[in-house]
Amino acid sequence: MAKPTRKPARPKATKKTGAKKSAPKKSAPSKPPKSSSAKKPALIAPAEIGGDKLAFNHAMVYSANVQRALGFYRDLLGFKVIDEFQHEGTLLYARLRAPGNDGTIAVHMAGPGTPLTSDGVRLYFEIRDVDGFCRKLQAKGFYITQMPRMMPWGWRHAYLNDPDGHEISIYWAGENRMKKTVMRAAREVEQTPAAKSR
Repeated sequence: MAKPTRKPARPKATKKTGAKKSAPKKSAPSKPPKSSSAKKPALIAPAEIGGDKLAFNHAMVYSANVQRALGFYRDLLGFKVIDEFQHEGTLLYARLRAPGNDGTIAVHMAGPGTPLTSDGVRLYFEIRDVDGFCRKLQAKGFYITQMPRMMPWGWRHAYLNDPDGHEISIYWAGENRMKKTVMRAAREVEQTPAAKSR
């Protein structure tokens, strides 16, 4: 009597084939689509700031008396001192942050005989209530060289000088910030009865 023939065992290669059946699971996306992540702004790591690309850090103004300058930037404008350096009891340097954002300036003691005037350079600080802010400065005895008014480019500006003579503008751009029609809009504002009575 002939022995029944056994079916040949499946080769081991078929196990690999079985593994391939689970491959589609691996191809399923494990990350959200690019379109959803593209909406988030890319953050710059601190190590990258000022690296291969130029980054603006801060403005420095020179002063005959840094302590007196602090009386203006800190006490009148509301800046916060975040760093300072003294030598033999004299304040030589101070770094300050604006009250409304992370913008910073530095005040540095000028060397003997160094001229402080900076023709062609002006510092700009922005606040919505330009008029109210200037009235507060006046109430504290500070002189405003030009009270707030609408400029031809559509921004409301006031001009003043810090104790060392550096030019400063307190302004508000508002809705006219990026408009191409600001010149026309400013002219229309200047034609209103309220503007003529200023």
